[in-house]
Amino acid sequence: MRSLQESSVIVRSLDEIIDSERDVGGSGWKSRRLLLASDGMGFSLTDTIILKGASLTLEYKHHLEACYCIDGEGEITALSEGVTHKLKPFTVYALDHNDLHTVSAINGNMRLVCVFSPALSGQEVHREDGSYAPADQNQ
Repeated sequence: MRSLQESSVIVRSLDEIIDSERDVGGSGWKSRRLLLASDGMGFSLTDTIILKGASLTLEYKHHLEACYCIDGEGEITALSEGVTHKLKPFTVYALDHNDLHTVSAINGNMRLVCVFSPALSGQEVHREDGSYAPADQNQ
């Protein structure tokens, strides 16, 4: 947490994050981590790109996630229900039950603004099952 003597405003540009340790990625995705646990906000905020044609099966067993699509088109499939929803700019989806899901970018790269709770440390990598480790465990 920040002390009262420190600035109460966090200002950070995407340009500062690109090519830094907050710029991470894997097969089919790139995540620029704007806010992390170390920022003391209680949640994290990412600027995430799913590359055109990529299809990621994920299950955040220890995190809740909400994503707001700001560019591109794709879809999300809730695998427990077998229901697919279209994603386009200005559409939000929320994974409020640690849902197993597949997110795919169909028409161009899909850009999402994502919020995770609890906050990400910034060093998370997707495990084999598509999840991140609990926030209190080392990677």
